[in-house]
Parts: sequence; structure tokens; C-alpha cells
Amino acid sequence: MSPWWPGIALLVFVTAQRLVELPIARANTRRLLAAGGHEVAPLHYPFIVMLHASWLATLWWLAPGEPIDLGFLALFALAQAGRVWVLRTLGPRWTTRIIVVPGEKLISDGPYRFVGHPNYLVVVAEIALLPLVFGLGQVAMLFSAMNAALLSIRITAEQRALDGLRR
Repeated sequence: MSPWWPGIALLVFVTAQRLVELPIARANTRRLLAAGGHEVAPLHYPFIVMLHASWLATLWWLAPGEPIDLGFLALFALAQAGRVWVLRTLGPRWTTRIIVVPGEKLISDGPYRFVGHPNYLVVVAEIALLPLVFGLGQVAMLFSAMNAALLSIRITAEQRALDGLRR
């Protein structure tokens, strides 16, 4: 068994990151709705929240004291850099929900120059990589599979809404 504090520190970082982002996402959502936006496909959102909360809870339960794989940690750090890039690019338009504001121009700079849904690529990487940092391959596979199912619903709904903006 490895020292417990590096794993705890990493989990504190990721948990704090999410807790800081939630009020930002809520404020952005309120602002976008006040600007005439509307939410698309809200029924899947509670499942997204449950997935992420249970992913973190599972890691808090299983990961402390496990050895940290530095290679996967480096990849996770790259995913975090991608996360920051996406959030900075979207700025006040970033939210955890799908909010469409008619008349808004789609973001096409930052990582959006290269891929249509970079935030989801980051989330896919995070959900797989953080468990792998702790050698928890089964956790990575289980939550990646559940995330893939939810993202297939979410990306389809979001793409349909974005296609409507392009018309």
C-alpha cells in the first residue's frame, strides 16, 4: 500500500474543481436563459450528474492508498489542460447543460477549430484516465461505458440543436 496523501490530494483537487465549476455553470445557465436561450434535452441531465457523482464517490472509496501511475497522471494532466482550454474558449457560454441561444454565433476558435465537441473528449479522457492513475481499470471501463451511453444521447441532441442554429 502506497502513502495515502498523494491520492487524497489528487481527489481533493478534482472534487474541488467540480465544486467550483458548478456555481459557474449555474450562473452561465441563468444568464443564457435570460438572454433568450432554451435548454435542449433536459431529461438526460440528472443521469449525467449521477454518473459524475458516482464516479467521484467510487474513486474516493477505492483509490486512496493505491499507487499512482505517473504515466496516466501525466495524461490526466494533459486532459486538465484541455479542460482549461475549453472553459476559457467558451467563457460565459460554458455550462453543464445544453443551452441554445437563437442568433448566437457558434464558437469556432480554440479547440473548436479542430474538433466539434472538445469538452466531451476531455470528459471521456478524465473518466477513463483518473481511475487508471490509481490502477483501477475495471472502474475506468465501467464508467467509460456508462459515459459513452449518456454522451451518445447528449451529443446527438446537442448536434441537432446546433444544426438548427446553422440554418
